[in-house]
Amino acid sequence: MAERRAIRTGSPFEEQIGYARAVVDGDRVHVSGTTGFDYAIMTISDDVVEQAEQCLRTIRAVLAEAGCTLADVVRVRYLLPRREDFEPCWPVLRRHFAAVPPAATMQVCGLADPRMKIEIEVDARRPTV
Repeated sequence: MAERRAIRTGSPFEEQIGYARAVVDGDRVHVSGTTGFDYAIMTISDDVVEQAEQCLRTIRAVLAEAGCTLADVVRVRYLLPRREDFEPCWPVLRRHFAAVPPAATMQVCGLADPRMKIEIEVDARRPTV
């Protein structure tokens, strides 16, 4: 039977809403929508680019716990309340994903907290040894 386990970051949102930051399901890793909160100290920048960087720091740490890197990401979804906030994030996203580009989607939608300017969700495939 394939391994299935949850990875948590300690975010109060995980406990309050009832979800895991990521689920490892065999060779697949599904990372929940991750916002710009620094979950260790529960702060969030007002700057969308800094939020994108923090999203990716959290995602990178979760993927590492699952045995992956950003290079193993096969799908990424960017969720933003404001379309015009996406382009300023492109250099950050390109720096992290351009070497092994995943399939990607950007969607304009409301987020759970008005301080959130971007949410990033990824799916990765764990490398076979």
